[in-house]
Amino acid sequence: MKISQRKLANGSFEITATASPADVDAAFDQAHFTFAEQMGLRPEPNKTVAQVAEAKMGIKDLDTIVQNQALEALVPYALDKRSIVPAFPPEPRLRSELLRGQPCTFEFIVTPKPEYELTSYEPVHIVVPPFQLDERAVHEQMEKLAHQHLEWQTAEPRAIGEGDAFLLALECSANGVRMEGLCTPGRTYMMGKGLMPEPFEKELVGMKPGDTKKFSFDTPSVDENDNEFTQQIDCEVTILEMQQLAAPEITDAWVEKNLPGFGTAADLRASIAGNLEREARNQYEDYKRQLVVAELGKRFKGTIDDAIYAAMRSTMTVNLRSSVQQQGIRWEDYIEQQGGQTQFDLMLMRQTRDMLVQGFALDALYRHEKLTLTEEDWDYACETMNPGADPKLTRKQMEQQGKTFALREMAERFKANRYLIEHADIEIVEA
Repeated sequence: MKISQRKLANGSFEITATASPADVDAAFDQAHFTFAEQMGLRPEPNKTVAQVAEAKMGIKDLDTIVQNQALEALVPYALDKRSIVPAFPPEPRLRSELLRGQPCTFEFIVTPKPEYELTSYEPVHIVVPPFQLDERAVHEQMEKLAHQHLEWQTAEPRAIGEGDAFLLALECSANGVRMEGLCTPGRTYMMGKGLMPEPFEKELVGMKPGDTKKFSFDTPSVDENDNEFTQQIDCEVTILEMQQLAAPEITDAWVEKNLPGFGTAADLRASIAGNLEREARNQYEDYKRQLVVAELGKRFKGTIDDAIYAAMRSTMTVNLRSSVQQQGIRWEDYIEQQGGQTQFDLMLMRQTRDMLVQGFALDALYRHEKLTLTEEDWDYACETMNPGADPKLTRKQMEQQGKTFALREMAERFKANRYLIEHADIEIVEA
């Protein structure tokens, strides 16, 4: 990619870039994958995203649909080439057509991220409660596990009615020949589930545990030549007990039968407690990290440009709308849940300022303490961005997309946050 830049009077840069045919193709491919994720299109063997989109959505020319996204995907390459970290995403303009296999020239004005200072770089002071694991959470997890393994248990004796479940012994024959598939010394039967024909179930209504009844009923059948005929089945039914689905008691015997990898019930409980404690400790540490950076943000000095506010507010609104939509909530209903449009706007304004101020404060701390990134810092940022994925692969993908500057900013802020909490004065006070 060939790039030229011109510095403007306000400190911004006017960038003119010419992308190679390979750059353009890569941008379109990236826009295709983004489109597929947004539309929920799943990849298919030996098919491109465009082919899947045509088959599933009738889109003949996906490149035309995603042209704006492809253009936006080219911008990070230009920023990376010039090592510019933008204060907010610039808006590119085409100076030539954007088509696969052809070079493309575009331009944009970018405002570099400003640098601010703090009133003090001394360690921050925060007050937190001591860490503790609520044992009720362990008990709730054990109960939840038990309810995931409901089993039939003996219920109070009563006359069989609609929807009841019970244990029965059944002997069936047709023309004097025992029907092995139907006969059982004991099987759970549920009324109204279509397990047996309706005439069979009518005979069971009113029977109680201990009752035995003989009866016959007719049922449609098909012979070996596919000819339909009516077959008479002779039955003898004994009701053994009424039953109900209930959560089992988690004992050593139950664990050995259902979750043998855990050994005993005590081992299972300890494993659940360990997992919950790790999760709770992570949340506790996140809570402390949020407190120290919020405290650091109080030392921020300077004025943030309105354009930076507007861009961050727009980004937060887009992300919030997407999150609300994924939860199946109408945006209008969500606004009402927040107390109305005025209350929502005030909340969003505070959150926007907090995010900007805290981010700039971490940038200032990183510069002031002359911190540097290690491979571990890069990996941590990648793991946070894409949990469960290979951090080296995530970093490579970010570099290929021209987003090294964004990953670096994230890694530097994580590094500053860790430095901040390592040097903080943390006071633990009982609630």
